[in-house]
Amino acid sequence: MTHQELTTIIPLDKISARLDAVLAEIYSDYSRNRIQDWIKAGNVTLDGVVQRKPNFKVLGGEKVVLQAELADDVVYEAQEIELDIVYEDEHILVINKPVGLVVHPGAGNPDGTLLNGLLFYSEKLREVPRAGIVHRLDKDTSGLMVVAKTVPAQTHLVEQLQRHAVERVYDAVVVGKMISGGSVKKNIGRHPTDRKRMAALKIGGKPAVSHYRVLERFREHTHVRVQLETGRTHQIRVHMSSIDYPLVGDPVYGGRLRIPKKMMPEFVDYIREFKRQALHAGSLSLTHPVTGKTMKWKAPMPDDMLELIDMLRDDMDDFQAQYNGYDDYDYDHDNGVEVEWVTDADISD
Repeated sequence: MTHQELTTIIPLDKISARLDAVLAEIYSDYSRNRIQDWIKAGNVTLDGVVQRKPNFKVLGGEKVVLQAELADDVVYEAQEIELDIVYEDEHILVINKPVGLVVHPGAGNPDGTLLNGLLFYSEKLREVPRAGIVHRLDKDTSGLMVVAKTVPAQTHLVEQLQRHAVERVYDAVVVGKMISGGSVKKNIGRHPTDRKRMAALKIGGKPAVSHYRVLERFREHTHVRVQLETGRTHQIRVHMSSIDYPLVGDPVYGGRLRIPKKMMPEFVDYIREFKRQALHAGSLSLTHPVTGKTMKWKAPMPDDMLELIDMLRDDMDDFQAQYNGYDDYDYDHDNGVEVEWVTDADISD
């Protein structure tokens, strides 16, 4: 049996909500039934007092201490998987996850995951729930992840994530030409008819907030930078699709292809064959769980996304050079809007 102490503060806006419902939202890795069992077993205290009633109505602001007990009934295999480790000390690891690597074993992916690779890299990670994994990236999303090497470090990092104190910034290429940046504030939950998908919901789901800004515009696509305020399943993919700017290559939320007029055939083929969501977790910032120091890492976009952006840039240059004045195309400068070229050096994370 693995024991983990989790500490949090009940949000003030949860007044009169059930204790089990609030904790199930905060600790979304655990089922509501499991949390109810822990409450009934006396594993939860509110402001130092044991609370055994799952339906207890909270006031908001209470300090919660949850003693999580996880049965060691599943033993995952340690497997040699190449890991791109960008930082390591005795408390944490920061990994640049490649496209195609599943984070945790599950249905359809019983092994060959990041978790299996972490156990091969360090057997001590068996002592930490989920081998120290505190947040996830989709299989075909690349980029930075932090992994805890000890239970106290994991507890501290989970608390930071719950307080939205971990800064995660992504690069994405979306379908459609954005005019400006903005924010998406839409709850996310299971799709009402397709349980394998998530959806932006008007009623139900969990609060989710994504902030985005334009880096570079192309003829029918935009390179954007997205900062997460929350971390829901498929959050960026769902949010961008919900405002009609789905990610290029997204097999689930992508919608129809949008091919610019007069695009060269080889460019058309490249877009059609881009079979994964164009999304990369390029920046990660957090407070070190032991030293208290603010730390930040950046990882460059993988080659396929760099090539996609170069291709879209070349297409725009080629079109403007060959078809300048083409009446049927609505240029930015024809509308009195100056085309804005923004480089990474111009963007403050």
